[in-house]
Amino acid sequence: MMRAHQPGQDVFRSVHPEDIDWQPFPAFPPPARLAVVVGKPTAPGPYVIRVKVPSGVKLMPHRHPEDRVYTVISGVFYIGVGEEFDEGKLEAHPPGAVVVLPSGTPHFHWAKSGEYVTQVTAIGPLGLEYLDPEDDPRNA
Repeated sequence: MMRAHQPGQDVFRSVHPEDIDWQPFPAFPPPARLAVVVGKPTAPGPYVIRVKVPSGVKLMPHRHPEDRVYTVISGVFYIGVGEEFDEGKLEAHPPGAVVVLPSGTPHFHWAKSGEYVTQVTAIGPLGLEYLDPEDDPRNA
């Protein structure tokens, strides 16, 4: 039995690095960027995005309503689980690593050793809620 195609997935195509369109994302600190690779993250259904975080930038404790699978594309992805930013809880994941993050898990990131790029695969809609509203760039 054939299923209906998801938005943007009804034709064979490939996405090359030079096709990635990095954009600011209101929920991220200003230097961080997001690129939609496949799908429509704001709608129900599967999506793939990439996130680029420059050296030194932190994403303070937050959670997502959707389950996520992160694949580290480049750099070292430091992620910690918990409701407070705690450098001691950060785990370093090198390029090629896959990190599974269940929905609702409070966590934080830090581009501790340089810029990193992760690819996120999930089923939308995408959501991001900071545990402390003062950490949310949308409230600035």
